[in-house]
Amino acid sequence: MNKPFSAVLAIALLSVSPLAFAQEKPAPVAKLTKAVRIPYKQFTLSNGLRVIVHTDRKAPVVAVSVWYHVGSKDEPKGQTGFAHLFEHLMFNGSENLPGDFFTPLRQVGATDYNGTTNFDRTNYFQTVPTGALDLTLFAEADRMGHLLGGVTQGKLDNQRSVVQNEKRQGDNQPYGLAYYALVGGVFPEGHPYHHLPIGSMADLDAASLDDVKQWFRAKYGPDNAVLVLAGDIDVKTARPLIEKHFGAIARGSAITRPVVDIPSLPAPVRRVMKDNVATTRIMKAWAIPGGDHKDSVALDVGATVLGGLSSSRLDNAMVRKEQSAVAVSAFTWQMEKTGVFVMQADVKPGGDAAAVEKRLDDLMAEMMANGPSADEVQRTATVSVSGTISGLESVGGFGGKAVTLASGALFYKNPGHFRKELKGIAKVKPEAVKTAMTAWLKRPAYTLIIEPGEREAYAEAAGGKAPKVAEEAAAPIDWSKLPKVTETKALDFPAIERTVLSNGIPVTFARVAAVPKVNVRVQFDMGHAADKADALGTQSLMLALMSEGTTSRDSTRIAEETERLGAGLGYGASMDRTSVSISALTPNLGGSLDLLSDVIRNPAFAPDEVARIRDSRLASIKAELTQPAGLAARVLPVKLYGADHPYGRPSSGNGTPETVAKLTADNLRAFHQSWVRPDMAEIFVSGDTSLPVLKAQLERVFGSWKADGSVKPVKPLNAAVPPAPQKPLVYLVHRPNSPQSLITGGQVLSAKGKDDLIALRAANENLGGTFLSRINMDLRETKGWSYGARTGISSNENDIAFTINAPVQADKTGDSIAAILDQLGRFLGKDGITAAELEQTVNGNVRSLPGDFETSGDVLGALVNIRNLGRPDDYYETLGARYTALTASGIDAAMRAQINPQRMVFVVVGDAAIVKPQLDALKFHVETVSVPGAN
Repeated sequence: MNKPFSAVLAIALLSVSPLAFAQEKPAPVAKLTKAVRIPYKQFTLSNGLRVIVHTDRKAPVVAVSVWYHVGSKDEPKGQTGFAHLFEHLMFNGSENLPGDFFTPLRQVGATDYNGTTNFDRTNYFQTVPTGALDLTLFAEADRMGHLLGGVTQGKLDNQRSVVQNEKRQGDNQPYGLAYYALVGGVFPEGHPYHHLPIGSMADLDAASLDDVKQWFRAKYGPDNAVLVLAGDIDVKTARPLIEKHFGAIARGSAITRPVVDIPSLPAPVRRVMKDNVATTRIMKAWAIPGGDHKDSVALDVGATVLGGLSSSRLDNAMVRKEQSAVAVSAFTWQMEKTGVFVMQADVKPGGDAAAVEKRLDDLMAEMMANGPSADEVQRTATVSVSGTISGLESVGGFGGKAVTLASGALFYKNPGHFRKELKGIAKVKPEAVKTAMTAWLKRPAYTLIIEPGEREAYAEAAGGKAPKVAEEAAAPIDWSKLPKVTETKALDFPAIERTVLSNGIPVTFARVAAVPKVNVRVQFDMGHAADKADALGTQSLMLALMSEGTTSRDSTRIAEETERLGAGLGYGASMDRTSVSISALTPNLGGSLDLLSDVIRNPAFAPDEVARIRDSRLASIKAELTQPAGLAARVLPVKLYGADHPYGRPSSGNGTPETVAKLTADNLRAFHQSWVRPDMAEIFVSGDTSLPVLKAQLERVFGSWKADGSVKPVKPLNAAVPPAPQKPLVYLVHRPNSPQSLITGGQVLSAKGKDDLIALRAANENLGGTFLSRINMDLRETKGWSYGARTGISSNENDIAFTINAPVQADKTGDSIAAILDQLGRFLGKDGITAAELEQTVNGNVRSLPGDFETSGDVLGALVNIRNLGRPDDYYETLGARYTALTASGIDAAMRAQINPQRMVFVVVGDAAIVKPQLDALKFHVETVSVPGAN
């Protein structure tokens, strides 16, 4: 089920015996939900702060999550975007922690740290080593009780610019204006949910320092907040720490909640927009009740049956059978006081949009008239509960147990509210779904049509003329006055076990028994690099077809069986490897492996399915050509590696319209026979089973798979890389009416992916690889020109590259490139890594190790990296000592040996009329290039 703005359920589940896989039928939902629990204790401080503590000792980490009951629905007219703006300001220093809030988090080795704002709440979260809990609570308390002395006009101007660039970045995407129109159309002017949390440029421009300080005083008291600790902690230990840090904070002002109704349009409303999009999108929306309404679960189930399942009614009818749409969906946004039901379809390029819209209406009418089947409801419930089981492994982050408890406490005054939702999902009946959908969706709909064309001018595009950001030197943090970080436990990585199937396929396994799920990945030595230069996209299209029918199952049956099992089939590819994976409930492991084996070994490549998926892929390529990142990804790899190198191709792997259009079922079948074979396969598994049980199951489904004796194909990775330019070179891709420019760039290094890169990656972390890095802090936090800029070291197994990605406001494109090169030159020159940066790098990486491998999915990724990059089995357990041994001179030498700023290649995607004069002023060679197929 899809709930973008509601709490993600996260649960604790009793482990199921690994011997319980052999069942003819999938485990019933009721049986799965009976084992679900999150034991917790709660108390309230005298100032009204509600505290919830959940103990989970599986890893030496604690999730700290602070939720404030304030979101965009609480913003009065003229102050839209304030809640989100304050989310940013609360990361920019308080009275006793004057620097960036991420600095102490990085020092203590935090993982999963961030903050978010939605219609109803603002939250801040981080998962920290247990020994850093005292410091983390101090930091959270300081910004709750002692923020305003740290908020200056300079910080306000800076974060206003950052938020406005975040807004530009979203607006700059295809369909980027759709949800402004949708929310504004469903909820009338003056309704608390009429505007999106990002707010308007005008209101952000008008925000004064007094305005934002008053906003904080009115909304951010402890009595309007919930604090959750989940992980390696108990209430006896937690309470005195919380009393010490939060107890003296005064209660806030009395909160007046806005009155919220569930509006109904008096008559159907229809709006047509033009945008730089690949195909027409049709969206239909209705206001519905909020998350605690008696119809909430039934409406969510109805949306999932209609357009949320892989085998949904919209998918089966419009994508698989009729092929009138290339993408369809239905989902609910369930907010606190109301919600939105959305149904949408992307029309097949060249198709009849009016006919697609009518078909949407007919399928909705049929659903309301007859309701879903019992099997559809059961599959929906199984998919939902399986998803919640996956979420329980994380104690915090964007999901996890802390989120479940906090949302229940904040919105429903009950941390255990998740139990009500689970029971409702398990017990919902088809008739209840029909009744709820009829009650709420027979009302007039708001219809939004987004058609391809030139985007119409809109007021927001010219907004955001914030004053020049004054550069303020951040006061240094006096670490001697802060709570000490006690000893952090070393990483205890699960034991790695290995075996080999009778046909020679190697198996690597690590037992992680926190939840009854098993992750299985079957990997092949191919990837995008396996494509021939004149047939780009073959590997990707072949992979997409593997789930669209086997010799014994059609695509609908595959989808339905996956849903009944509560499993998740996944398909992925890097430049070097291709994988097919499945996440399985332990009780349903046998059936899940049957399905995995079938899609790998026996894809049918039926001509009609090939034609359908090929058309869908062509539509995807067309969509890429409207996206800034998609355009850049079709130019930069070719300019770095050359068109003859297997890495010098579009990084999506989707190929080109010309090559994909020619691919046939015979082409894909031959490619599969050449590359997807047992002598090129490896299997990686993590989760709640044992190696003997696992091997027996894998032997049963894969043991009879024999290689045909033909010579194994080899990727042409020895192709030459063209020499880098002698001075920076800029390729400009014209994208009209872009409020932002996307700067990408890089250079190919002499190092290989299997080399020892720890020092080089440590250098990159400080240059541009993290939030606190020099380039990001300069472009975002100092200058306010970007929402975020990053550099990276690619993960190819062979030739790796240093890369840059920086979306910046259009009028600062040239200045941003100059700033990037300045930062790079200084880092490689006299201003190498500082003692403070070295300390932060070592502390952050060493202390974060236990949190980095909290879940079985994290462990699976590590198993794969150990194999692909040729690392020893104890690699991750020895990382702490290797980080500790790093020196400033070693880190500087690693980067200076690899990167030359004078040999950088840049690709800029933006409006040439605005950007070209700025690039010419840099005195670099600038070449305007076109991308075939782009508008």
